[in-house]
Amino acid sequence: MRYQYVLSLFLLLSLLGSPPLAASNRNEDPSEALVRKIARDLRCAVCQNQSVYESNSDLAKDMLVVIRDKVQAGETETAIRDYFFQRYGDYIYLEPTAEGKNKILWWAPFLGLLIGVIALWRAILHWRTPTSRDNTAAESTPLSPEMAQRIRRDLEKTEV
Repeated sequence: MRYQYVLSLFLLLSLLGSPPLAASNRNEDPSEALVRKIARDLRCAVCQNQSVYESNSDLAKDMLVVIRDKVQAGETETAIRDYFFQRYGDYIYLEPTAEGKNKILWWAPFLGLLIGVIALWRAILHWRTPTSRDNTAAESTPLSPEMAQRIRRDLEKTEV
């Protein structure tokens, strides 16, 4: 039983002592952070839904070199993104932009929800308000004497 306390104390101390050992100062070039940001936003043209930064394909490595060269040359992020857009089209962006044909992608869920709410509202109003046709149908068909007698018999059977 005593060894469990010792083991627990050892694990607690090792967990408390490990974060400072694992932490380190990173002296990263600011341009490399921009390269990483741009590469994470661009899709690898070979891989399925993988960013240029995460992909190991040869094309992604070449694209990463192009991004790094353009950043070192002083080009802006927008200019680099436009360069790849001109070569590969809108497919190159991992997240679709809200421009051009992609506006349908952004607005269709909201329009579908709005149409569904309107249809539901109209259906509820239709169900709750009786129409004149329903009232006249109930009033125009009087109960025949045979039917009234049958209903009375059935009610007497159920009461017993």
